[in-house]
Amino acid sequence: MTDLLLRNVRPMGGAATDVTVLGGRIATGPAPRGVPVEDGRGLMLLPAFVEGHTHLDKTTFHLPDWLVNEVGPRIEDKIDTEREWRARTGHDAGAASLAIARAFLAAGTTRIRSHVDVDTSGSTRHMEGVLATRDAMRGLQEIQVVAFPQSGILGRQGTEALLDAALAMGADIVGGLDPCAIERDPVRHLGIVFGLAEKHGKPVDIHLHEPGTMGAFSLDLILDRTRALGMEGRVVVSHAFCLGDIPERDRDALLARMAALGVAIATTAPASRPVPLVAACRAAGVTIFGGNDGIRDTWTPYGSPDMLERAMLIGLRNNFRRDDEVAIAFDCVSAAGAKGCGFADYGLETGARADLVLLDARSLAEAVVARPPRRLVVSGGRVVARDGALTA
Repeated sequence: MTDLLLRNVRPMGGAATDVTVLGGRIATGPAPRGVPVEDGRGLMLLPAFVEGHTHLDKTTFHLPDWLVNEVGPRIEDKIDTEREWRARTGHDAGAASLAIARAFLAAGTTRIRSHVDVDTSGSTRHMEGVLATRDAMRGLQEIQVVAFPQSGILGRQGTEALLDAALAMGADIVGGLDPCAIERDPVRHLGIVFGLAEKHGKPVDIHLHEPGTMGAFSLDLILDRTRALGMEGRVVVSHAFCLGDIPERDRDALLARMAALGVAIATTAPASRPVPLVAACRAAGVTIFGGNDGIRDTWTPYGSPDMLERAMLIGLRNNFRRDDEVAIAFDCVSAAGAKGCGFADYGLETGARADLVLLDARSLAEAVVARPPRRLVVSGGRVVARDGALTA
């Protein structure tokens, strides 16, 4: 059933009203006779959340045993440890991604962008698992899949062909990784990534962990490629730590270029690294949105399939204290996430897809900080979860 009347709800914490859903979309006017009715009891109504950067394939969230983490401090340590662990255990990316996608849905997230490892160790096995999850969740949850070379491309012969195969299988986006620090040849690496994007007509999302001037150099090259290939509005730079530890003048020059080219930023707002400041990015006209990165995997024991928690962490990392600032943190996991990832028909406006969350909070800031239980989750006009549990 995709017709619904939500009675006595407060959109974004405003005045109480009724919301009509017809054919899975938010409609105007009174609901026709016979439409199912849900009593909102004066609860806050929010658009369902957007997870803009995660790794569904890596998680151990669904496993009964706790994974003891003994990984080294470098990114290379984490990459090598993960690859060895997955090969040794036969980690099932299909089961892992399906379990956590369902947990995301129960907590109110209906749009997800997930990076999925493609390398010469796992081949396209992890991709096959997540594509199966995408199919299983279709109609309830929209999952974008990034073909991601976590182990690099240039140092592992055959990875480029595997990325090509993953895109032909149905991956939505071409991923890339640290053109200088990992790949050691930024021109060649970006040539492969953007070449695959051109060949398959896909957007690009590049992990850029590189610090300082190294990261700024790589980012400049990414922007050059974006402009040269006419890919304005089709490129995301994930993490972009360099924007948090270069002089403001240099940062602002890069942000101005990003805004002009429509290049967005995905941030996880980690406490351990310099990060692009949300306020500075928004002031420059750059779309910046949020995600968890990994959730309980070999990289980290942290993370949760609750995007209100991620909004809170973004707010903390950016020293957002005022209610209107906390609302910006929520925007990072809602409208800005939809815009940055290209998820269409998002929001509470007439005609938007009816992906909705009801919860008990007096204000948007309280919803982010207190993270109350999700009393109702609606996807495309269908009630899919009540009180944190999926209905089917």
